Amino acid sequence: MKILIDYRPALHERTGVGEHIHHLAEALTARSQSEPDVSVTLFSSSWRHRLPSDAIAGAKIVDRHIPVRCLNWFWHRVQWPSIESVVGKFDVAHSPHPLSMPSRHAAHFVTIHDLDFLAHPDHVSAEIRRDYPKLVERDAARADRVIVPSRYTASIVQTQLKIPTDRIVICSNGAPLWAPRHVPIYDGHILFVGSIEPRKNIKTLLGAYRALLSRRAHSPDLVLAGHVPRTARDMLGALDSSPLDRKVRVLGYVSPLERYELYRNASMLVMPSLDEGFGLPALEAMTVGVPVIVSTRGALPEVVADAGLIVEPDDENAIQKAMARILDDRFYVNAAVARGLLRARSYDWGRSAHTLFTAYADALRERRG
Repeated sequence: MKILIDYRPALHERTGVGEHIHHLAEALTARSQSEPDVSVTLFSSSWRHRLPSDAIAGAKIVDRHIPVRCLNWFWHRVQWPSIESVVGKFDVAHSPHPLSMPSRHAAHFVTIHDLDFLAHPDHVSAEIRRDYPKLVERDAARADRVIVPSRYTASIVQTQLKIPTDRIVICSNGAPLWAPRHVPIYDGHILFVGSIEPRKNIKTLLGAYRALLSRRAHSPDLVLAGHVPRTARDMLGALDSSPLDRKVRVLGYVSPLERYELYRNASMLVMPSLDEGFGLPALEAMTVGVPVIVSTRGALPEVVADAGLIVEPDDENAIQKAMARILDDRFYVNAAVARGLLRARSYDWGRSAHTLFTAYADALRERRG
């Protein structure tokens, strides 16, 4: 079985999608070492960024000097050129986003992390706004399998795109291989991790934090770590002239190692998102032993379960109270940390790769049958 994975989302400044495909490809490649007839090839195309030959040990690399936007336009809108003419012949072609790589022979796999772009096309980049809402239903219907990271995303893919359940495969994220800290840090910074976009509900978080400071003036700083698109710069720029200017730190994108250090020194993670297909930062925080506050929306309650505080994302007072509880109630913090560590152990990249490998094999059997 020759597997081709579009690795481009992991090429530069890995966000949630990049982390997902990088670690899945890593686990799949590790599994392929014990399967004599299985190979994993990572595909990348970029004018500026190169894919290192040792990006994942054991994986083959195909790196083309083709601008990402140019290739995407032809692949998404014209379904040309085929991967056979760009890369070669493969049995499986896996795209880590909803639009497939065109192929004459390979089994098509697409990953749908969420469908927020259908409800809020104004929240996403120009390329996604141009292509995804128009083409997602077409490509999901053509795919041999649609990969999703949670039961929540599986349900909306089935409902909104009318994809049969037997073609939807739940392949969750795995917990990072990070050592948990030895003891909780009760007075560390309050942490948010994720791209600064409308879906992440930063405005409400800032309002809740402002309310927290009005009751507890010496509360820890709020740290926002994640990619800052141009559309968010006006909102964050207003912090400079507000009472929050010395209490809120905006770091922009941080590397996995820097992110780990942020978790290690945090009192809590707060994710008041309006929608999440999975919510990888919540899993990362629980892995390190950080209490989490998440919203009632999307897959966050599914991922966190009883290991964190779950609040309505539009209720500033509820978010403020949850933050205050973690700062003040050490008995709760100790219990939440223990439950979070236990919860994180149920997510494993090796098991996710096994699920994906099985789905590849099933799709190929169907085609050959």
